[in-house]
Amino acid sequence: MSTAATCSVPLASSETRVREALCFDNVTCTFAGNGKNAQTYTAISGGNLTIRDGEFVSIVGPTGCGKSTLLNVAAGLTRPSSGTLSVFGEKLANGLNRQAAYLFQVDALMPWKTAEENIAMGLIFHGTPREEALAVARDWLERVGLHGHGKKYPHQMSGGMRKRASLAQALALNPRIILMDEPFSALDIQTRHLMENELLQLWSFDRKSVMFVTHDLEEAISLSDRVIVLSAGPATRPIAEFDIDLERPREMSEIRMTQRFLQLHSQIWDVLRGEVLKSYAHNRI
Repeated sequence: MSTAATCSVPLASSETRVREALCFDNVTCTFAGNGKNAQTYTAISGGNLTIRDGEFVSIVGPTGCGKSTLLNVAAGLTRPSSGTLSVFGEKLANGLNRQAAYLFQVDALMPWKTAEENIAMGLIFHGTPREEALAVARDWLERVGLHGHGKKYPHQMSGGMRKRASLAQALALNPRIILMDEPFSALDIQTRHLMENELLQLWSFDRKSVMFVTHDLEEAISLSDRVIVLSAGPATRPIAEFDIDLERPREMSEIRMTQRFLQLHSQIWDVLRGEVLKSYAHNRI
């Protein structure tokens, strides 16, 4: 598999070409060490990666290999030391990626706001009148299965309910790109499967571009159009990618029992296992 980036700009003619939502072109991220004589640390080195318009892509790799750093570059939270990130053909030089919404591992709900107020806040910050924003928030509460819970504060909601509210908070802004950093990792397995199904149902309506980071290979295969494997860190880079040719729509529990799923899992794990072992050996030194 070639990991070279091929960032193409859509043609004005009738020729059809896949459009990249995100394109990492030879991206390197190096960070200063702590202390006077500390060495620098290179999290990503020469990373080339594309996320196509409307594509669901999962990123897997060993613990600490730089998956979240890639997400932060995509969000504009981290500026590459070298290389470029393009968003729908336009280089992101400075500032945040305004085309993207970011779902973190820990929900970003404000504890002093109700569920509907949390969902509406992004719209209000973007200039939407308060009552209009709250109406949109109530619509999204219903879409994510939280009808009747809009007046609850985060501490009054279960983990799954908070994740639903966080998902609605991001999608209410109608972003073209969704960045997700292990958003379901803290949930129990039953709630996790429910949230994965919920995510796919919502995604299927208009197919945003999704960059999804996870340690769970089964989750990555179940959700995605493509799975990209990162090498062990430091100086991580994409080393393999796999097209996930499982039919949609998918049901999380059922799809994992199919023969094709097991074949894909075996193929990807053959690559990922070596990187996990390298990471484990490196961290023991």
